Amino acid sequence: MSLPSVQTFLAQHAPDLQILQTAEPTATVLDAARVHGVEPAQIAKTLSLWLKDEVILLVMGGDCRLDNRRFKEQFGAKGKMLNAEEVVHWTSHPVGGVCPFGLPTALKVYADVSLRRFDVVLPAAGSVDSALRIAPERLAQLVQADWVDVAQLPAEA
Repeated sequence: MSLPSVQTFLAQHAPDLQILQTAEPTATVLDAARVHGVEPAQIAKTLSLWLKDEVILLVMGGDCRLDNRRFKEQFGAKGKMLNAEEVVHWTSHPVGGVCPFGLPTALKVYADVSLRRFDVVLPAAGSVDSALRIAPERLAQLVQADWVDVAQLPAEA
């Protein structure tokens, strides 16, 4: 599925958005920022986490780290990262291409307020060589994400 599932999702829900495919992989935040000519913070990375007995997705700024204390305060439990096999199973996207679009089954999505620092962010689009440009508010609206504040900005580290 992956890239085709994201293309189908966007065709149905946001036909004005275009997927940007690159000749070189953009699986890491630094590679994606360099290839797309943006700050690493503008790369909207999607974390796949176990929260108690369910899988959730958390989209945050590319320069951020998950703040475990804030996460536990927000959700009442500690999150645990999925392994690569679980990521593909739950999202259909490979690590480095994970995004909240085109999922095989509905997952709860959260958008961190770190995304709101920018007018446009770039999440992956289901593969390690694709992304799209989107306003953070629109991203959250398209995937029915709830806003949370669980990321640690570099200045806080």
